[in-house]
Amino acid sequence: MGGWILATIVALTAGNGGVAQGATGITLALTPSKDPTLLQEAGTALAQELSKRLDLPIKLYVAADYAGVIEALRNGTVDLAFVHPVAYVLAHREARARILVKSIRGGSATYTARFFVLKEGGPRTLDDLRGKTIAFVDPASTSGYIYPMVFLMKRGLVKGKDPKTFFKDAVFSGAHDAVLHAVLRRQVDVAVSYPHAPDTLLKDPAQRAQLTFIAETPPIPNDGACVRDGLAPDLVQRLKAALLSLNDPVGRPLLKRLYAVDGLAEATDVDFDPVREAVDLLGLAPPRR
Repeated sequence: MGGWILATIVALTAGNGGVAQGATGITLALTPSKDPTLLQEAGTALAQELSKRLDLPIKLYVAADYAGVIEALRNGTVDLAFVHPVAYVLAHREARARILVKSIRGGSATYTARFFVLKEGGPRTLDDLRGKTIAFVDPASTSGYIYPMVFLMKRGLVKGKDPKTFFKDAVFSGAHDAVLHAVLRRQVDVAVSYPHAPDTLLKDPAQRAQLTFIAETPPIPNDGACVRDGLAPDLVQRLKAALLSLNDPVGRPLLKRLYAVDGLAEATDVDFDPVREAVDLLGLAPPRR
């Protein structure tokens, strides 16, 4: 499929699980959030472990962007996908995707978005950002665009959904690590991302020490994993059980390596109602491909 990178294919012999997809296995999609090579490596390890627990082959794909995951769920290219909150809301609306589990980090099922700047010589307040340059992640990124934009709009700083009514310029860097590096290289004045992005995406402690944040959004429901519409109910239950079983000494390090996740918990669609409000405020819809 266009816009997708084939990361790896894990083909293990399928058992007689009595599942319709048993002969061909499961296709798992990963949403991009960091360097594709690192994500591929972490995803490969997780896919191998899930394959063992399900006794099914797993094909692993790393999406080129957030919209690719939504489109793949809509057209049935993938069966299971790790998605950020906005991607799930759009996938549920557009493709009737169903959430199974949500991520837990630091004992919490929510997170925020922060406005990161240089500690030395950077802006100190939101008002200082007027006429500056901001780096967003992706138009469908929850912490990398949606919630920061709603945050700015509700404060009357951004008008008419156009960031250039407040900022001199706004760019989309495509990944959370890329927006942080844009600030470090002084290509932009501020970047938006999730709170632990510097700690998980910047390997150099000296780089992490250069950054601070000057504003933070209200809580956002954590990311999670969802399935496409039309999967057999028994397979859906097996997938959910397999994901929750990763809350053990073998699975937790794999989740941590993949998306800095400490564990997984059951999730329901209503958990994401606050995200729907933000999506509706911005009038978001996934691009058609």
